Amino acid sequence: MRRSALWVRRPEKRPIPAFVRCRGMPSSVIRRFDYDPRAQALDVEFVSGRLYRYADVPAEVAEAFREAASKGRFFNARIRDHYPFKELTSDLAGDLWEL
Repeated sequence: MRRSALWVRRPEKRPIPAFVRCRGMPSSVIRRFDYDPRAQALDVEFVSGRLYRYADVPAEVAEAFREAASKGRFFNARIRDHYPFKELTSDLAGDLWEL
């Protein structure tokens, strides 16, 4: 039986959705983030309003980020300075947060 394309199968852990969105989290640094495992792209919006896209982020890292008690601490330790990134302008972000 074939699994839906909307899920990524991981050994020994529950599957994660094909697109992870995290909003309204209690963080003094990070406002929200979205993750697309097909593109391995993690989009992070900071409370300052700046938006960055991190490339080549494994699904396991995005899931651990979602589950982390301190998003800012996890981001600094496991994402920042570990993955290539670019800042997204409002033109590039488009309707990213309106999905």
